Amino acid sequence: MIIALLLFFTFFVFPILKEATKQKLGDKERNNAPGNFVTLSRGVVHYRWFGAETGDLVICIHGLTTPSFVFEGLASHYANNGKRVLVYDHYGRGYSDRPKAKQDKVFFINQLNELLNKLEIKEQKFELVGYSMGGSIAAAYAAHNPGRLNKLILIASAGAGHNLGVSAKVAKIPFIGWVLFSIFFGLQHARSTKIDTGFKSSVPKVAERQLNELRYRGFVPSVLASIKGILSNDNYDDHKALRDADFEILAFWGDCDTVVPISNKEVLSSWNSRINNIVIRDGSHSLPFSHTKEITDAINLIG
Repeated sequence: MIIALLLFFTFFVFPILKEATKQKLGDKERNNAPGNFVTLSRGVVHYRWFGAETGDLVICIHGLTTPSFVFEGLASHYANNGKRVLVYDHYGRGYSDRPKAKQDKVFFINQLNELLNKLEIKEQKFELVGYSMGGSIAAAYAAHNPGRLNKLILIASAGAGHNLGVSAKVAKIPFIGWVLFSIFFGLQHARSTKIDTGFKSSVPKVAERQLNELRYRGFVPSVLASIKGILSNDNYDDHKALRDADFEILAFWGDCDTVVPISNKEVLSSWNSRINNIVIRDGSHSLPFSHTKEITDAINLIG
């Protein structure tokens, strides 16, 4: 009986208590945050501007676990070239609110549309950059709003297959998947962020800031909601719809990426032959901050 109770506590009560006792994101954290905040239909969203107010607009969409600070180096490069750059945190990450919801394509497309409307960006076309899961969101957004873009850039983009590790696999197990994910994800995330400490990075303390996300309530459930949502489906229909788009599409791949393998390059090309694929030598899944200059040089060279 005692063993049964201990097992019940371990597999059901402990994950709930672990999440409930985490720090709640509040005014203290937001008061020290760079950028600004806006209230949308599902809560408060954090965003930042880089560059001159009159420059051509670039909007960057981050991935599954690393908030918008992942673009600090890339946004600075864009800004130095006269661009105006907008980055923002998905719900459940960074300084944005943590609503409980199914995080599918519609969820993320609606967040971006609401943000653009709130910031009164209604007619200006923009360059859309998506990293990892953000690439899947960017492709979906572009397919649904092709008239808003003048360029689509995908960096180590999800949507054609990925390897998110053991925690994502156990999350699919019926009934107890969420329990196992709650137990294993934190360990996996901590291990993966340590790898980033070995890279030369355009983002200060990137590994430390990634790991800091685990301190806050709602982060882990949001990651799980995205895995079960947008990352549970591919972007075939979106890329098929983009075959006739009148803007350029660039896709960057790291030849050493173990999360989004370079073999996905061929998959995307088979879906849309118009995609201009660029392989970054010795590039891992950390391309936006580990190979910032290589990406911006390639973008500038292509135009």
